[in-house]
Amino acid sequence: MYALADCNNFFASCERVFRPELNGRPVIVLSNNDGCAVARSNEAKALGIKMGDPLFKISDIVEKNNVAVFSGNFALYGDMSRRVQEVLRGYSPCIEVYSIDEAFLDLDGIDVDFDAYAKEISRECWRQTSIPVSVGIAPTKTLAKIASKLCKKYPKLKGGCYMHKPQDIEKVLRKFPAEDVWGIGRRMMKRLETMGVKTAWDYVSLPETTVRSLFHLPGFRTWKELKGIPCIEMEDIIEPRKTICVSRSFSKEITDRSELCEQVANFAESAVTKLRGQKSIALEMIVFAITNRFKEYAPQAFSSSHVVIPDGTSDHRVFIRHALEGCRDLWRPGYGYKKAGVVITKLVQEEGFSHSLFSDMEALEKESRLSSSIDSINKTYGCGAVLLGSQGTGEIKMSREHQSPHYTTLWSDIPKAKVR
Repeated sequence: MYALADCNNFFASCERVFRPELNGRPVIVLSNNDGCAVARSNEAKALGIKMGDPLFKISDIVEKNNVAVFSGNFALYGDMSRRVQEVLRGYSPCIEVYSIDEAFLDLDGIDVDFDAYAKEISRECWRQTSIPVSVGIAPTKTLAKIASKLCKKYPKLKGGCYMHKPQDIEKVLRKFPAEDVWGIGRRMMKRLETMGVKTAWDYVSLPETTVRSLFHLPGFRTWKELKGIPCIEMEDIIEPRKTICVSRSFSKEITDRSELCEQVANFAESAVTKLRGQKSIALEMIVFAITNRFKEYAPQAFSSSHVVIPDGTSDHRVFIRHALEGCRDLWRPGYGYKKAGVVITKLVQEEGFSHSLFSDMEALEKESRLSSSIDSINKTYGCGAVLLGSQGTGEIKMSREHQSPHYTTLWSDIPKAKVR
């Protein structure tokens, strides 16, 4: 058996943890630069606010219905996600974190009343974190995701649903939209629509030969999972990324080269931290900057600089130096840059990598020890504790007019209780 624990309206729920007066009030969370709605409470969804709606287009709805608006507070969301995961680890020896608000639990070998177990997990997550969590348990991961969606739709399930009887699974699949099935993407759905497939049961009813020939292995695995045959295993080992990209849009256009270089240096540092986190080294890097494409009358440019690093490394200083060189190369005076970023490519695992015969191994060892020391200091005292080269001390220039306090990650923002 598998369980899928899904945090309900996660970002909006995180904002409500420390603001209980928001319960029952519509809440939305915005993307970078306060652009679009990326999370909505049920009350906000009921008002017709859709995922991705730009704030300026829904401003009338927001004002008329007293919608609480928040800028993304990803430090808070990441910490709350970690707290939920800690609760989940008490219910299974094997947990796969699928996303910031979802995790699979392997329940193999656990002999309990699974319906009561699902409800207990949901209840305990709420008790310890105040985050509402829907827990679906089923014979496959795909069915478990469907079961968790039922919890959100039917409050009488009390946050937990155990779906295992063939007749119950068929009843659910006959009403469940095929486009909402995990593993069925938009392109696949377009073809299914031409075949008259509308529900998950319609898809399950297709002949095996048809599924194999048209949708190949991924579609066939989804088809089998919906039939209750497990074929998507738990992923205990997370595959390292093959590329790492760190980029941001700026709240205001940058017209000063040193200012752009400062931001690019910050992006390079963040990318290298991720690179080192998965114990990889890289052989190439791309630095890019983009002007504001919405200003048609202004000069436009998509500028990039490609850097080859012959002797692969994960040294902070090397990447920041190359990032700054690339930024200076692509800079064009008279242009206002709205977005920039760093992409690290050609990643290989550090273990087993063979350096060139002419590499200075003693220097590489010193670089490795220095980078490890930087990692340790940043981990202890917070990201940005060590600044290199042209890194700036200020935050990336983004609009965050509606950001809530960092309740769980900054001492200065910890809520204060007063006794009267």
